[in-house]
Amino acid sequence: MITSFPTEPVHIARAAIREHADNGKWELMRTCRYEGGAYKYWLRRRVMRIRSTLPPLD
Repeated sequence: MITSFPTEPVHIARAAIREHADNGKWELMRTCRYEGGAYKYWLRRRVMRIRSTLPPLD
């Protein structure tokens, strides 16, 4: 979870989300804006689908 306070520029939060997405294989799941102007961003692990390259065992 990443929290952005109202005094922070938006590009700082975007850079943090982008860094997590690129390096940690995370994706943005939910964004919530609170009454005071703060934002919370929830991230989740990106699902990596992998197909087997091995031949079937018959």
